[in-house]
Amino acid sequence: MGDTIEDDQMSRFWACSCCLAPWMFPRRGLSLLPRFCSFLPFATMSSKTGTFHLQQPLNYRAGARIQPVDGSHSEEVNEPATGRVMGKFLFSGEKEVDLAVQSAKAAFKIWSQKSGMERSRVLLEAARIIRERREEIATMETINNGKSIFEARVDVDISWQCLEYYAGLAGAIAGQHIQLPGGSFAYTRREALGVCVGIGAWNYPFQIACWKSAPALACGNAMIYKPSPLTPISVVMLAEIFTQAGVPNGLFNVVQGGAATGQFLCQHQHVSKVSFTGSVPTGIKIMEMSAKGIKPVTLELGGKSPLIIFSDSVLENAVNGALIANFLTQGEVCCNGTRVFVQREILEAFTKEVVKRTQKIKIGDPLLEDTRMGALISRPHLERVLGFITQAKEQGAKVLCGGEPYVPDDPKLKNGYYMRPCVLGDCRDDMTCVKEEIFGPVMSILPFDTEEEVLERANNTTFGLAGGVFTRDIQRAHRVVAALQAGICFINNYNISPVELPFGGYKMSGFGRENGQAAIEYYSQLKTVCVEMGDVESVF
Repeated sequence: MGDTIEDDQMSRFWACSCCLAPWMFPRRGLSLLPRFCSFLPFATMSSKTGTFHLQQPLNYRAGARIQPVDGSHSEEVNEPATGRVMGKFLFSGEKEVDLAVQSAKAAFKIWSQKSGMERSRVLLEAARIIRERREEIATMETINNGKSIFEARVDVDISWQCLEYYAGLAGAIAGQHIQLPGGSFAYTRREALGVCVGIGAWNYPFQIACWKSAPALACGNAMIYKPSPLTPISVVMLAEIFTQAGVPNGLFNVVQGGAATGQFLCQHQHVSKVSFTGSVPTGIKIMEMSAKGIKPVTLELGGKSPLIIFSDSVLENAVNGALIANFLTQGEVCCNGTRVFVQREILEAFTKEVVKRTQKIKIGDPLLEDTRMGALISRPHLERVLGFITQAKEQGAKVLCGGEPYVPDDPKLKNGYYMRPCVLGDCRDDMTCVKEEIFGPVMSILPFDTEEEVLERANNTTFGLAGGVFTRDIQRAHRVVAALQAGICFINNYNISPVELPFGGYKMSGFGRENGQAAIEYYSQLKTVCVEMGDVESVF
């Protein structure tokens, strides 16, 4: 997305130009029916859009909400659905970051000595509380992010599933025994790293915080989390839930801030690891700063992923997959399949159906049950996405539908950040809309003829986060995903990523993995112990 440390406050404040986490369907049988919403403990609100007012501090340290001790800069937080200011909060300076680290260090000494089963019970209790407060958390996520309440509920479900999953793994984290000659032996210990930092994104604020904190805490670490300043609210609810569930005070702290706050975290001598979700330029800066302290990093960065649709596909499934791959969370998803390659034989039929379905997407108040596309995150981001569409037309692309601002009928939504989802035809590989991550509801359709041709074009990108293929030829399906240079691939579906599966990219889309058993390796370190059972012989 092109943000830097310097221009970050104008864009994502060290948040996501990608996503960091994909939208995922819930497990079978998981209800998406709404529950009654309880009132948030820290705000005055009703269930209606446009009524939330921020009242309490958004930093969280040592088990309580606090104002940063050196918070000299305040920032407004807007409601995307209405464009109104919900309140202001303070950014954290170097002193507050240090206090958060010291608090986390003290909690780490307690938490790291607990058994895996003890940690498991606390994580399970946190998951239970999240399930109990599902509607409340989802409502807050919708208000702060702009996505539909339907999607926000799914995000919350994924969050508690993530905590349950790592609760199950916590008691199974173990080393290895190695027999040596003469009765001697060695063993390995998988140990916690210490204080970990998570820097999150604005498109999945609560979910990404769970993706990072669940494996970190399961391994015995403490975590300091910095959310995007565009969505600073819901992660504090997670901090309170962890405290209620029984973690030591200080084990999960929240610091609010922008680029400078992120820099203080990355360069702090007592931070052992940094996990970042965001843009490539900011990811590079995270690496540079962390390298000075030889800190391991996990980077989940941007994407411009290919979705390949062969002529033998089931057309309805392919259309559904393309819609899921482009328009969830207003298109603000890093692993979206925004380059839709369609085999020429079905190009006309596919395009006609995609346009028809896209035009039917219900846009509007994200807290209404039938809304399927809410507001984009901010006015500058909306204008940026619309600018990509203008540039695409100038370069020869054809707008088949959408691509313009949308003003809902409800007067209170007139200043919200809405647009009609866009489908672009007559696209070429050299167009900006095809090469760069737009991070909005914009689908680019590109025709292709042969498998060999489309694979070469699909891989002709600096990104490598995801990719997908639709075909009824099972041999071709596996052949294509094996050839795709991407960390996450889908066959006959898209954006389906249960917490059991590792998530991460190739090339400039980052390295390291979130979710799955693989994440345990990135939140722990291996110690080797050699045990001599005989006498020591010396050559001296």
